[in-house]
Amino acid sequence: MQLNQYPADQGGGAPAGAASEDLKSDKKAWVKAGEGVTGLKDGISKALTKLGDGQAGLGDTGGCQSAAAQKELYDSWKKYVGDVSSRCDELGGLLERSGHDLSMSDESVMGELDKLKVKYEDTEAVGGRAKEK
Repeated sequence: MQLNQYPADQGGGAPAGAASEDLKSDKKAWVKAGEGVTGLKDGISKALTKLGDGQAGLGDTGGCQSAAAQKELYDSWKKYVGDVSSRCDELGGLLERSGHDLSMSDESVMGELDKLKVKYEDTEAVGGRAKEK
């Protein structure tokens, strides 16, 4: 059986350190990925609205422990989902910008991604746990 490729001893790629003229980045793929990530915000916004609608009419939670716990849980999820939405917006924007100009080095893109990791570092979950008395 013969595959359409160079035999193992002949290689076929550019020599180490040489630029390959065949290496190309697809701007459309970067932009499409960015748009896809940014587009996740729509579904997240709908979920956040439904989450808020579910809280309508809860009223004063002072006299009911389960209502107070529900309110605490809602507040923590509202913040978390809001952060996810912001993260999608920033990451999607970074991918789109990277695709449009392709002027950022790999190190620059990694630096920007590292900044997002720090900014949106997940914290310990809150709500739904027994409090110390």
